[in-house]
Amino acid sequence: MSKRPSPVSPTVDFDAEGVQHGFLKLPISTDESAWGAVMIPVTVINNGPGPTALLTAGNHGDEYEGITALLKLSNTLRAEDVRGRVIIVPIMNVPAATAGKRTSGLDGGNLNRSFPGNPDGGVTEQIADYFTRELVPMCDVALDLHSGGRTLDILPFAAAHRLDDRDQEAHSLAGAVAFGAPVAMMMFELDATKLYDTAVESQGKTFVTTELGGGGTTTPERMAIAERGVRNFLIHYGLVEGTLETPAEPQVYVDMPDASCYVQSEHSGLLEMVFALGETVRRGDVIARVYDMTRTGSEPVVYRAQRDGVLVARRFPSQLNMGDTIAVIAQVVDSLER
Repeated sequence: MSKRPSPVSPTVDFDAEGVQHGFLKLPISTDESAWGAVMIPVTVINNGPGPTALLTAGNHGDEYEGITALLKLSNTLRAEDVRGRVIIVPIMNVPAATAGKRTSGLDGGNLNRSFPGNPDGGVTEQIADYFTRELVPMCDVALDLHSGGRTLDILPFAAAHRLDDRDQEAHSLAGAVAFGAPVAMMMFELDATKLYDTAVESQGKTFVTTELGGGGTTTPERMAIAERGVRNFLIHYGLVEGTLETPAEPQVYVDMPDASCYVQSEHSGLLEMVFALGETVRRGDVIARVYDMTRTGSEPVVYRAQRDGVLVARRFPSQLNMGDTIAVIAQVVDSLER
């Protein structure tokens, strides 16, 4: 049985030439607005034949580096600078961004755990469904900008995934490297089933994701990485002309081969990190201590690295709950190709 058409309606014409600013409108009915709509901002820049790039951020509402970079790009990218079409959605999950949270303020949904979506589901599933069935099929290449939000701080990187289609993987990896972040990564996801990444990759599209910092804020350094990276992405895939801008320091390649890269807490308490982002760790090194906040005279629980590598992510708040990711350790490699 086929799904009904998406309830989302765009106010832009995706085939029209020039620059358009509008919305993806999703009807909702709440106590505050009986006949309301979730208004998702969208910009379409179309200039003749060429590839289509879909640029997204705000998949989670507290990841501001990507949101800010794409809002700025939507204000500055001109039609005459583009060959083909660029679709910019700076805030995919508007209800989450409005609430200043990772997940939706309307239904509590995590958009990046809701794909491929459902037109008859809640607000979050309906947004996911529209991207899966309407926007993703339009594109040739897709870039989804993430960061750590309020609960993680992450060494800025662009990443691709291991895919069954080696050509698709190589094309995506080339874009991750060209993005020009300090780190390029082959990323391992703990559960990729309902990710936007998987929804895009399963349609055979070239896909690059990022993690560009965190802490629920931005810094000038990380904004520069984000803005440079988006432009490099468009240059690499032939949508705008220009020369790739490389990082000041040599780019580091890292691989996440399996789940041992993740260090997750089995205790609640106060977190003390022993290593800083970007530092090298060895298997067996103490990377964190967790203190019991309910009593004195209690020795901390020690967490050790399960592998050699570099610390690429860490929990940002010091207060820790059981199950939280404390750290992510990735393996430094000479090449990400296979």
